[in-house]
Amino acid sequence: MSLTPHKDKVIAAISNPKCSSDKKLLEEVLEKYVSWINSIETLTSTKKERVEQMVKLLNEYKDFLEVEIIAKRGSAFLKRQKGQLKLDNSVLEEFLIYLVNHKIIDGLPSDFKIDCGPHTAFMSLSFRPEGVASLNKRPSVVLKQKDQDFTMGKKIHYQFSSSSTFDRTKTTTGELYLSVFAAEIKVNYDKTMFQECAGTAGRLKQGCPIAKYYALVEYLDMLPEDCRLTEIDNVFLLRKTKRLPVNKRPILAEVEKQHRDFPIDKDVVWNFVQEIQYFVNAVWYDPKEALTRGSFV
Repeated sequence: MSLTPHKDKVIAAISNPKCSSDKKLLEEVLEKYVSWINSIETLTSTKKERVEQMVKLLNEYKDFLEVEIIAKRGSAFLKRQKGQLKLDNSVLEEFLIYLVNHKIIDGLPSDFKIDCGPHTAFMSLSFRPEGVASLNKRPSVVLKQKDQDFTMGKKIHYQFSSSSTFDRTKTTTGELYLSVFAAEIKVNYDKTMFQECAGTAGRLKQGCPIAKYYALVEYLDMLPEDCRLTEIDNVFLLRKTKRLPVNKRPILAEVEKQHRDFPIDKDVVWNFVQEIQYFVNAVWYDPKEALTRGSFV
């Protein structure tokens, strides 16, 4: 897991021979990135005020990167490949990590540090014995995992054995990352992406039924749907706007206007923070409370 996913992408782009004509521009981005992160880390505010200030800094940095550098001064290659280079959506991947902070979220563990950020998350675990004789050998464990843009969770270590004494020759050991809170980040969000997110959410919750799964979207490229019909807990529309029409996307003035008129909304980000807070405060499962509630869940 990287705690600096955006920085990593910028450095990778600087070193990429295909980005040679944009190297100086990307070095400017790296310098601006350092200033952006320093500004976040020196904030003295807390709670909603801190989130609002962080969103203001986020918009300033994204405007610099996406409008001033890529749209206005970038090469045709950089404009075309910014998505493949992950220069745009990795900004939000890194920004979300700074929201999981004791100055914003109450109740975060004090005896261990919860992992957060992009991670390869656990989906399911199964066994695949080769035949009857293999039942007395080292178990064959099959893990299904998937990369997530943002997660909160913990690494889990496991050990399975066909021997009650866990003889090393008959024991399989390993580890997995258990994500209890995940978010997929999309610059543009269309129907296919929505369906993919729904499938991922379902598989994530098969492996961890208490998990939460969200999508965070900058520009909507579909008609909104009722995500309650899926395993997606909610889709947050960060800019509250649709994607520019095809004929307007290459026009700098249109890109500038959209960024100016529809910045990432501080209230939408705060609503997402509240989802994290509710989840951290919640009792995820307590069977003893069933008789008090009068229901299993």
